[in-house]
Amino acid sequence: MAVTCRVLGVSTSGYYEWARRPPSKRDVEDAYLLDVIIEVHAAARATYGVRRVHAELVLGRSHQVGRRRIAKLMRCHGLSGVHRRRWRHQQRSEATWPDHVQRQFTAEHPDRLWVTDITQHRTSEGWVYCAAVLDVYSRRVVGWSIADHLRTELVVDALEMARLRRKPVGTILHSDRGTQYTSWLFGHRLREAGLLGSMGKVACAYDCEHRVCATTWGLTLVTTGPAGCPRVDVSAPGGGVHLAAGRVGSDLIGA
Repeated sequence: MAVTCRVLGVSTSGYYEWARRPPSKRDVEDAYLLDVIIEVHAAARATYGVRRVHAELVLGRSHQVGRRRIAKLMRCHGLSGVHRRRWRHQQRSEATWPDHVQRQFTAEHPDRLWVTDITQHRTSEGWVYCAAVLDVYSRRVVGWSIADHLRTELVVDALEMARLRRKPVGTILHSDRGTQYTSWLFGHRLREAGLLGSMGKVACAYDCEHRVCATTWGLTLVTTGPAGCPRVDVSAPGGGVHLAAGRVGSDLIGA
């Protein structure tokens, strides 16, 4: 012990005096206060921080204690609250295609202008997401895809269905700037199909007409399909009604 005291720069007598000294009044109060803090923290499911623990002790239990003292005790014993993450403004996606439509959502012939968008619906099995490609001239849904996710494959499948059914040449496909439409995969499929991409402006009320066009097609989920599979009736203004049946979440929807 003498060697340890010499290395630490304290006297041996001072060390033995400190070791035999009974706990001070402050230490006893801190030990009691720590037990109360742990109790309050546990009752709040470990969500209370310094401010809420201090408010509970002062206002709820009438303890005369400062907030810094509580902060010191909680810090020394590894107690902390749950903090809400600071919201960060995410940078908007840059348009990968220019706006070829300029808010003129009209077409003189079929397959000259298509619009596409994604909508979501709640079912008994969870959320189901539907991507549709709509021909502006006839207001018919020429391609759609239904899945339980929002990955790029959702919009790519809808595009592939429209391309195989209509075999377009030089058609303009207008969309918003969602991550699915600005992805490399979607752009690659557009170029492969010989389609011309178009994207509108962000936060523009007049450009929201493409959403109205793309989501005016009706979607009804009926849970009386065979083997518990919901039946999806997809109807488009202007006539065509298409029937697809399959389990929600499956990419293989029979048409």
